[in-house]
This record gives sequence, structure tokens and C-alpha cells, in this order.
Amino acid sequence: MTRITKVGKITLANSFTDVTIALIMGLIFPACVSGLLWNDWIGGFIYAGILRIFFVQQATFCVNSLAHWLGDQPFDDRNSPRDHIFTAFVTLGEGYHNFHHEFPSDFRNAIEWWQYDPTKWFIWVMKKIGLAYDLKQFRANEIEKGRVQQLQKKLDQKRAKLDWGVPLDQLPVMEWDEYVEQCQNGRGLIAVAGVVHDVTAFIKDHPGGKAMISSGIGKDATAMFNGGVYYHSNAAHNLLSTMRVGVIRGGMEVEIWKRAQNENKEGQYLKDAAGNKIVRAGQQVTKVQEPTTSAGAA
Repeated sequence: MTRITKVGKITLANSFTDVTIALIMGLIFPACVSGLLWNDWIGGFIYAGILRIFFVQQATFCVNSLAHWLGDQPFDDRNSPRDHIFTAFVTLGEGYHNFHHEFPSDFRNAIEWWQYDPTKWFIWVMKKIGLAYDLKQFRANEIEKGRVQQLQKKLDQKRAKLDWGVPLDQLPVMEWDEYVEQCQNGRGLIAVAGVVHDVTAFIKDHPGGKAMISSGIGKDATAMFNGGVYYHSNAAHNLLSTMRVGVIRGGMEVEIWKRAQNENKEGQYLKDAAGNKIVRAGQQVTKVQEPTTSAGAA
């Protein structure tokens, strides 16, 4: 009991000392400075004392509030910390909180020279004059890997919201005669690189006019789409992909694509973090680099 009592007394004594120092230096000292120098005891007590303590504490608390709510997450979004210039100004550089949580041993919060982080600058100056040493920094390569991975994640999320058309491996297989027959019965279908597209609703909106797109209906329009008549843009190939309704059995590029998939060769599509196939610009399956000779093409 004696030992516990002594420990309790020491703890109380330390707490009393802390409170005494806080009151003297936080309130009384500022009031004395203002009073003795400018005869403004009340102003020193209120502005240099109470209000200063209030704003400093609020700025400190913003690290665990504002810094977890406002801004971007350039390195990881699985947790709440964020980076924002406004929070950095309020907290003297602690606003780049996403970086801090991802690389906690780094002495910096802001890694770019133009980002506001006076604490980082102060530590760096202290090192230059010999008052600080062995500063910890994550390797730039690892930081950039985290940045790129987060950018890729955001890109995958954005890509997932877009319509890329029905995947080729989910399209029904059509015989050529069936394709021609459906066109003869009034359906606006064109075949490009072995993929059948229903362009019925697009005929009236075709920039080249109705006659041009109508001339490819019921035929193999691969050559005319890839430079035989007009070398269509990447946007045209992307738009065409949303009109897929089937593939022709033995249909040229589709068969090449399927074979490359099975053999796991260079022609295989990349996949994003969600497992969805990635189509790079100019790499739609209907994109044929050199115009091909097509039977029956207009």
C-alpha cells in the first residue's frame, strides 16, 4: 500500500506540475509580455493566451478530422487519410496525411518541392546545420509504385462504368448464311473482322451518310472499314464494339484472337484489377492494320 501511495503521489505531483507550467506559459506569460510592453494585460490574456491555445489545438485536432475527410488519396484508398493543401496550411504541413499513413517512417509529409510542409523544411535545415541526422526517407521507386497502383485502381473503377460491348467469348456464333439471311430479312448487320454488329439504329446517324454504311450490310465490311473506303478512327472502333451481336464461324480475326487466347501468346488481352479485359487505344478486335481483301465487299 505504501508503494502504491507513493506512486500515486508522484503521479499527482507530475500532473500538478504540468498544469502549472501550462497555465504559466500558456496564459500568464503572454499576458505579462503584452501588459509590460504595451500595457494590454487583457488583450495578452485573451488573444495571445486563450484564443492562441484554442486555434493551435483545433489545428492539431484537424490532423485526425479534416485530414481524414478532405482531399485526394494518391497512394491508397483502403483507409480514410487524405492529402489536401488546405489541411496542410491549417496543420503546418500535416495535410498530406495519405502519404504519412502509407509511408509512416518518412520524415516528410509533402514529397514535392512545391507542396506546403514547413515542418519538413525545418527538419531539413536542422540537418544541414548539424542538429538533426539520420533522416528516414522511403525510396522514390516504392513511392512511385504506390502512386501508379492507386492510379491504376482508379482507372479500373472508371473503366468498369463504361460500355465496352459484349465480350467476344460471350457472343453467339453465327454461320455466314445465317448472317446473310438475317440481313435479307431487313436487319442492319455488318461483319467486320469476323464480328457481327447490328448497326440498324446507327444508319441514320452515320457521318458518311446512309448509303455508305448500307453498302456494307450483309457483306464482309472488314476492308472498307479499315481503309478500303475509309480508315475509321479509334472512336469509331470503340463505338462499333457496343453494337456486337455475334461472331462468324471461321471469321478471320476472331479466330486468330481465340487461338492466341488458348495458346497464351502475345495477342492475349490484358486484364485490370477486377479481371476485366483491357482494350488499349487502337487495339479493338475490328482494328486491322492493313486493309484486307474481302469477298463481296462493296
